[in-house]
Amino acid sequence: MLRRAFLSFIATFALVTMAPSTLLAAGESQREQLFAALKSAETEAEGRTAENAIWRWWLNQAPTLAVRDAIDLGMERRESYDFEAAEEAFNSAIRDAPTYAEGWSQRAFVRFLRDNIDGSLSDLEKAVELDPDHFGAWSGMYHVLMRMGRTGVAYSALARAVKIHPWLKERGLLPPDPDAKRPLIKGTQQEL
Repeated sequence: MLRRAFLSFIATFALVTMAPSTLLAAGESQREQLFAALKSAETEAEGRTAENAIWRWWLNQAPTLAVRDAIDLGMERRESYDFEAAEEAFNSAIRDAPTYAEGWSQRAFVRFLRDNIDGSLSDLEKAVELDPDHFGAWSGMYHVLMRMGRTGVAYSALARAVKIHPWLKERGLLPPDPDAKRPLIKGTQQEL
């Protein structure tokens, strides 16, 4: 088991450190490997490593250098709390690459920070339409919907995110499943 975990870590590390051109050339098989590593992560650390590899892969999927530069600028401006400039950069990325899910996801986050809740939700819906496995967009949708007071739908979005990414930081925000069976005490028929 330790050997398998080590090999999983090495494979994920290799994916994280690949050059963007390698990732683009690998196509869907690369994507499948990344999400398989996320699904099979046995520890929080493995989950974080796989998550980071997927975020890097998503960013590297920018169809042109100009789009990637716009995304990088938007993220930089967001980190500097210049949300207006960040949104403009993401607008540029979306205008140049309307089928690039990460542009929509990034703009949704900055719109959320600017209290444009409806705009944020619209962007997140577009992101998951383009990439149904975008756990970041599903998680963001949870936060937006909770702010809107739409608790049931918010929990559904978060459950979808956790199904894709079992180690998602927000996983503890899901309510307990009332239909879940309690685990048995080992070696007995008695529930915990």
